[in-house]
Amino acid sequence: MDNPSQHIIDRFGRVHDYLRISLTERCNLRCFYCMPEEGIQLRDKAAFMTSEELLEIAQVFVKMGVKKIRLTGGEPLVKKGVDSLIKALGKLPIELALTTNAILIDNYLQDLLEAGVKNINVSLDSLQEDRFNAISRRNYFQKIKNNIDLLLKNDFNVKINVVLMRGVNDDEIIDFIEWTRYEKIHVRFIEFMPFDGNNWNIDKKISLKEVLDKVQTYYRTDEVTKLIDTKNDTCKNYQIKNAKGTFGIISSVTNPFCSTCNRIRLTADGKIKNCLFSQTETDLLAAHRNGEQLEQLIIDSINSKHKERGGFEEFSNESVKRMKNRTMVAIGG
Repeated sequence: MDNPSQHIIDRFGRVHDYLRISLTERCNLRCFYCMPEEGIQLRDKAAFMTSEELLEIAQVFVKMGVKKIRLTGGEPLVKKGVDSLIKALGKLPIELALTTNAILIDNYLQDLLEAGVKNINVSLDSLQEDRFNAISRRNYFQKIKNNIDLLLKNDFNVKINVVLMRGVNDDEIIDFIEWTRYEKIHVRFIEFMPFDGNNWNIDKKISLKEVLDKVQTYYRTDEVTKLIDTKNDTCKNYQIKNAKGTFGIISSVTNPFCSTCNRIRLTADGKIKNCLFSQTETDLLAAHRNGEQLEQLIIDSINSKHKERGGFEEFSNESVKRMKNRTMVAIGG
C-alpha cells in the first residue's frame, strides 16, 4: 500500500507522481514551434546535470513517491552516454518512458529494450515529407518513419505527437486518423502552445472543437467512439470503427486538464518547473552540488503551483507577450 507521507501533494490536493526529465537542450531538428530559427544560446556543460547527478536527483523523487519518469529533450538520444543512463534509470522501481523525434532510435533500440522501456512518444507533425522537412528545417522524414516501423515491429506502445498549426498542417487531421486504421498507434493532436521564440498567435491555434468538427464532417457518428480517459490523462481519446489504433486531442490552451495534473518537470540544467507554463523555477542542481537536502525544495516548489496554466487565466496575444518562459526546447516536452 502507498505511504501517503511519501507523496508530493500540492495545495489543491493533486498528487504528483510523474516526473519528466529533460536530458539536454540540444536537438537534431529545428522545429519552428519549439526552437527559434537562430537556435538558443549554448552554455558550458557545467551548467547541466551530469548523468550521475541526474540519477541521484531522480532517486530523490522516487523516494518521494514518483512512479513514472519520462525522458525528454531537446532530443534526449543526442545526450552523450544516454545508453548507460537509460539502463541505470531502468533499474529504479518506476515506469520509464521516452519522448523522441525517433531519428536515433535504431542506434538505441536494444538499450531501450534492456531498460524495460515500453512507451515511446514520437514527434511527427506531418505525413508529407516536404512539409515535415519545412517544419523541422531538416531532412529526416524517411528515417523517422522507418524507425516508427521499427518500434512497432518490436512491440513498443507508440504515440505520435502532432502539434496542429492553422495553415501549416491542419489539413492532415484525417490523414493522421486514417493512419490509426492500419497501425497500432495512438495519434495525439496537440494545440499550438506559446513559448519564447515560437511566434505564437492565437489565430494559429486549432481547438479541440475544430478537430472534432472535422472528424464529424468526415466520419459518420457510428464510426467514431469516445473512449474512457484515465484519471491523469491529458487527452480526450477516440477510435474509429475497426481501427487498430486510436487518436486523441490535447487541448492545453482551450480546455486545460490542470485539475488532474500529476506532472513535475526537471530541466536539463536541474531546475524544477511545476507547470509547463510556470514563470518560476527552483534550482535543484545548485542545491545538490552544495550538499543540501532536496526534499523540502521539491515540496515548496509544488506547493507554489497555480491551479491552472501557470497562473494564466487565459491565453491571448496580449497576455502571452507578458509571459516570461523558456523556449520549448529548453524546457523539455
